[in-house]
Amino acid sequence: MIGRFSLRRMFAGMALAAGFVAALPGLAQAQQPREGTEYARLQQPQPTDSPGKIEVTEFFWYSCPHCSALEPALESWIKQLPQDVVVRRVPVRFNAGMEPQQRLYYTLEALGKVDQLHPLVFKAIHEQRQPLNTADRIVDWAQKQGLDRKQFMDTYNSFGVQSKVQRAGKLAEAYKIDGVPSLAVNGRYLTSPSMTGSNLGALQVADFLIGKERTGRTPPTR
Repeated sequence: MIGRFSLRRMFAGMALAAGFVAALPGLAQAQQPREGTEYARLQQPQPTDSPGKIEVTEFFWYSCPHCSALEPALESWIKQLPQDVVVRRVPVRFNAGMEPQQRLYYTLEALGKVDQLHPLVFKAIHEQRQPLNTADRIVDWAQKQGLDRKQFMDTYNSFGVQSKVQRAGKLAEAYKIDGVPSLAVNGRYLTSPSMTGSNLGALQVADFLIGKERTGRTPPTR
């Protein structure tokens, strides 16, 4: 990673992305995922924001090529999740230079534009080679997407967005996130493409961990 982002992990992820296969929920595992290998159990379980639901948290960074590679499959996977599962995204910050992109995500969220523009941020950075790493670059990009410049900047600099940025930092610290993308399941488990060997594998393991958390519940309907 940049900062704590491992270069070794970055190059490994690029190789995985080259063999990327779109993933859907419920795909069969060749073998049961192994704790300590394909996933880790958090020493201290974390509270979730979705009582009565199984919560999956994606920790990501817009400039991470692996997060960009995972995004299409993750979107397909999310659309087919059962009703008892909710997904939230948490943009991470390993150094001060990453904060503008945290603010970008939470500004889009506050404006109700995540569904429309979240994928386009990845496209701008990784396909169109726009860095989007400063407030000025970000607001210029947002304006080109049809957003009101003043409203965007007011939201970007708002107390609400600042509070979410601070909470994101605390969450990443609580989950001991040192690489992205990472998927946390219900505040108890972590998995990632670097742990499973592929994007497909990470989503399969997430399915497995969702099943573990659902044990004892009435099976949901899709």
